[in-house]
Amino acid sequence: MRIDPFFAFLCFGLPLGALFAQGDRDLPRVKVVGTGGTIAHVPASAETPDYYVNPGTVLDDIRPHLAGVAEVEVEELFRKAGHTLTMKDFLAVSRRVNEIFSKEPEIDGVVVSIGSNGVEELAYFLSLTVRSDKPVVVTAANRLYTSLSSDSPMNLLDAIRVAASPLSRGHEAMTVLNGKINAARGVTKVDTGMDNYQSRDLGLLGYVGGEVAFYRTSLRKHKSQSEFNVSQLESLPKVYVIYSYMDADGVLVRAAVKEGKAAGIVMASYPTTSDAPEQSTALEEAARAGVIVVRTNRGGEGRFEIESFRKRWPLFLSGDSLTPQQARVLLLLALTKTKDPNEIQRIFQEY
Repeated sequence: MRIDPFFAFLCFGLPLGALFAQGDRDLPRVKVVGTGGTIAHVPASAETPDYYVNPGTVLDDIRPHLAGVAEVEVEELFRKAGHTLTMKDFLAVSRRVNEIFSKEPEIDGVVVSIGSNGVEELAYFLSLTVRSDKPVVVTAANRLYTSLSSDSPMNLLDAIRVAASPLSRGHEAMTVLNGKINAARGVTKVDTGMDNYQSRDLGLLGYVGGEVAFYRTSLRKHKSQSEFNVSQLESLPKVYVIYSYMDADGVLVRAAVKEGKAAGIVMASYPTTSDAPEQSTALEEAARAGVIVVRTNRGGEGRFEIESFRKRWPLFLSGDSLTPQQARVLLLLALTKTKDPNEIQRIFQEY
């Protein structure tokens, strides 16, 4: 429909061009924070000696598809592969996202692009430490940005769509890959293929394509409800994940305590909540020495019921339904607040 310029001026006190410019400014504003990873990874060349392009380069490919979706800004925090990230990097990303929301109120949502191996742990970390109800979306890619049929542009586009959607407000941090929206809590990378992020116990939050559709939300504490504040932290306690298996001894547990100065140990235990006998003995020694020991299910599904678990294993804590790697994230943060086992078990019940 054609709008008469004189009518536009009378109604809005603006020339027609200014009216449409005002409409553009009313779009949601999303900031993309790049940290490297396959989503921005390319073969080395004279222009890209470190194998990475700025995420703005990927964004340029999808700008025509962002019309009517969002105004997007891009910044690059650092360039690293997902498997090389440290807890200091996690703290840096969380601080930056919190800073964006506190100092740039016009930003409606943030997308963090990351190497795929770090997705499930960083997403859960952000879900526990970003103190805003605005959307936080973590995305990645499985194929290099310049490879045949790269998923980089589509995953970034879908992540921006989710971050820009008013339906996303109030959700925990989310992961968006392959057209699927997963909650940060419980998502895991399950295989080496393309459709490799799943929430096996609780299922998807929703889908994203031409539109964003949600089907559930989390009742566990997250983001603005969280008690964790990492704004002043420069490091996190030492927490190790140790795997249980047939005839395992206590060497790794004792090494984590003695050599690693562990504040906590997360066990990837049998689904019966047990570990090999020698391993259990070493864990009991660690717990009596003040190390927090959390048992999780190495099978990856189901939960360790907390009340019955504590009756059977009073020296240990239940990791509830968390994967070992996400239980480590929660324990890292819990230990910044308390070393009381009962209080830490309360945290695992609520988050």
